[in-house]
Amino acid sequence: MSRFVQDLSKAMSQDGASQFQEVIRQELELSVKKELEKILTTASSHEFEIQPYEKIKARGLPDNISSVLNKLVVVKLNGGLGTSMGCKGPKSLIGVRNENTFLDLTVQQIEHLNKTYNTDVPLVLMNSFNTDEDTKKILQKYNHCRVKIYTFNQSRYPRINKESLLPVAKDVSYSGENTEAWYPPGHGDIYASFYNSGLLDTFIGEGKEYIFVSNIDNLGATVDLYILNHLMNPPNGKRCEFVMEVTNKTRADVKGGTLTQYEGKLRLVEIAQVPKAHVDEFKSVSKFKIFNTNNLWISLAAVKRLQEQNAIDMEIIVNAKTLDGGLNVIQLETAVGAAIKSFENSLGINVPRSRFLPVKTTSDLLLVMSNLYSLNAGSLTMSEKREFPTVPLVKLGSSFTKVQDYLRRFESIPDMLELDHLTVSGDVTFGKNVSLKGTVIIIANHGDRIDIPPGAVLENKIVSGNLRILDH
Repeated sequence: MSRFVQDLSKAMSQDGASQFQEVIRQELELSVKKELEKILTTASSHEFEIQPYEKIKARGLPDNISSVLNKLVVVKLNGGLGTSMGCKGPKSLIGVRNENTFLDLTVQQIEHLNKTYNTDVPLVLMNSFNTDEDTKKILQKYNHCRVKIYTFNQSRYPRINKESLLPVAKDVSYSGENTEAWYPPGHGDIYASFYNSGLLDTFIGEGKEYIFVSNIDNLGATVDLYILNHLMNPPNGKRCEFVMEVTNKTRADVKGGTLTQYEGKLRLVEIAQVPKAHVDEFKSVSKFKIFNTNNLWISLAAVKRLQEQNAIDMEIIVNAKTLDGGLNVIQLETAVGAAIKSFENSLGINVPRSRFLPVKTTSDLLLVMSNLYSLNAGSLTMSEKREFPTVPLVKLGSSFTKVQDYLRRFESIPDMLELDHLTVSGDVTFGKNVSLKGTVIIIANHGDRIDIPPGAVLENKIVSGNLRILDH
């Protein structure tokens, strides 16, 4: 609880204070504006601290890559629920490809590594109190896999009543009425929770040196041997304590955090930290050309040192929420990448877009379930049959939000190899073996329904109105 109190007092002294007191907000916005303007002036210079992936890959791999792999621990952030996609329980247990869940694919990837290179790379799941019980129940199915799996829990913070500024919780339980009184405080909590779990010391004692941290719903976040080799065998002899994978921003990524260089250190700036007057500037694809994928490589020894010195400094993000009963509350959160400025010799690596394949919505799910990707040993790769490497822009309407509804509306996943853009709105269903090419827009107005017939080929088409296919 002392950590929560520290975060609360810290939040009240930062730009987050806008949620607390109007007078402080006005004073702070002025100082934040000045600081942001300093950071913005570094927008062109941050590239000096960011290396292209091609340069790192060009170094090749050493003969002893197995011994390098044995220094690695894979950590997946597994604290989120599947509620935004209409599912109960941990998001990692949603089926995403051939009935494989996010967790299945992760285990398959690491098992393939261990078998191929005869190594012992463990998997660690950072659960929250929301996901821990359900996740642990499912782990026994992997007992015969060649992957050692560990779990630890992130902290549990009390939500704060926005009006009284007092905790909503009446006691430490989180059942019944108290369920909504607590929250996991963002993935920045990984450092303290990993240290407190004892796993950090365990892995250091086993000779492990780096963790590769990523979101479990990012299907592109696989272990990259070239980046690992760069960490373990740096060309200048000086090891990085923290590497953040960034990738080029598109208009679909305008909310992603970006890297800047400030006072000689790389810093992560998130959209939640940006005053409203600067949000459009922050979203600019021309000014901030890259964003954080949240694929991070971090030195275990450095985490231990900084944690014991209480020297990991992360900005507090103040997140306003409204509970089901209508109560307005405040959550204090931190982002794992924000700690980059606390580490020595940090580096950004500009990686291919293929390393950022998150599944946040059913629109994302349609992409990864389609023939755009092939699945091999738990890893998805873009099909060689697609002539250009960019991912189509897919926007499915509210009728597709829940996974159950989405699956019901597709008799089979359409052929999307030649698709550029798909927008679907309203009551729409797809028959078997539909092919979508170019730009396809399908809009069923309120009260109408559109059934795309089996075998249909839609190329650069707009479909609207009412289309029903009835059996007779």
